[in-house]
Amino acid sequence: MFAEMAQGTIKKLTDKGFGFIGTEKGDLFFHLSALQDVTFEQLYEGQTVEYNEGRGPKGPRAENVRPLG
Repeated sequence: MFAEMAQGTIKKLTDKGFGFIGTEKGDLFFHLSALQDVTFEQLYEGQTVEYNEGRGPKGPRAENVRPLG
């Protein structure tokens, strides 16, 4: 059984390989290792993405992040 993926908008990208997705619950951290079907360099702020919410060592994070459209 697959969980439905959530959607959000990339709010911020850093030069250190991570960023934040704006969601209904607030900003959610993601790392470039969580990307699917895209490289970090192909992402841009304001882009709509889908993701699964997971947990990392420092709290909630986005996993299986991929762009829509």
